[in-house]
Amino acid sequence: MRTTVMGLGSWGTAFGLVLADAGHEVSLWGRNQRTVDEVNATRRNGGFHPDVELPSSVSGVGVTSVALEGAQLVVLAVPAQSLRANLRAWGDQIPPGAVVLSLLKGLEQGSHARMSEVVAAETSCPAECIGVLSGPNLAREVVQRQPTASVVACVDSAVALQVQEWTRTPYFRPYTNQDVVGVELGGVVKNVIALATGMAEGMGFGDNSKAAIMTRGLAEMTRLGVAMNADPLTFMGLAGVGDLIATCSSPLSRNRTFGENLGRGMTMDEVIAITAQTAEGVTSCAAVLELAQEHQVDMPITEHVSGVVTQGWSPRDMVVSLMSRVAKPEWHRAVAPDAVLPDIG
Repeated sequence: MRTTVMGLGSWGTAFGLVLADAGHEVSLWGRNQRTVDEVNATRRNGGFHPDVELPSSVSGVGVTSVALEGAQLVVLAVPAQSLRANLRAWGDQIPPGAVVLSLLKGLEQGSHARMSEVVAAETSCPAECIGVLSGPNLAREVVQRQPTASVVACVDSAVALQVQEWTRTPYFRPYTNQDVVGVELGGVVKNVIALATGMAEGMGFGDNSKAAIMTRGLAEMTRLGVAMNADPLTFMGLAGVGDLIATCSSPLSRNRTFGENLGRGMTMDEVIAITAQTAEGVTSCAAVLELAQEHQVDMPITEHVSGVVTQGWSPRDMVVSLMSRVAKPEWHRAVAPDAVLPDIG
């Protein structure tokens, strides 16, 4: 089967390897012709995974029409904030009937749109052909073929099952879910929480502090999801707590590393200057906060991370402000009838 990955970054390249190992012919599209040529000449993407040899079934392609021609599965792996512009440029070249799978874990600035919503708005793809993949997906571990589990979400369970079959390998195990909203929100909010966890690490705080941030961050994620009609159980799974643990704990996480550098005293401009890859939590945190306000959901960690990123707060000021909030019970009745979910404290 012919598959196409639109994006030659770290995760796009890693997922191209997954698709090749699942037995497919893979086109990796990228804007940088030098990288495209490198993939074809050396079987490597030296900018991200220089020591990983890509299978012969993977080809670098620099022309969108060539990359997309005949693809049954089109995987989106461009930065979240550029997705709409990209789709406006080549979205009409996606073959009719192709499944479009988003790997993106961001929320669009301004519109607050999830990535599946951007795909629906900018292409003719029907909702049942739009899927998302999320979970603990650290690209470096994936290209090393370490055992990894993920979630494929689509409103059409048959399509989710088909993508599950297409992407399964001996080391990559996808599960299915029809809760597209919850799976996408988990992938977005965990990046914001990882920034906070990284700041705690950078300031020298220990495991108690980081565990508290992750747990209360999970509460924020769940509250927002419930307010947007997501299934609260989604956040107890791979796309919620699973991705949260990996992103907040691993030094391979770009969001955690970004926050860690802030916690060590670097300025936003200094961290941006040394960060080679997009930290989606930085570009999405303000949009997440605005979405929470729109749904009247209190998200104090997100609010304080946004303050550091967009308003110049210091990480230490963030900690002092969070710890001085009014005390409250950990648990209470949530928005959803008969559901018990963490309060935000």
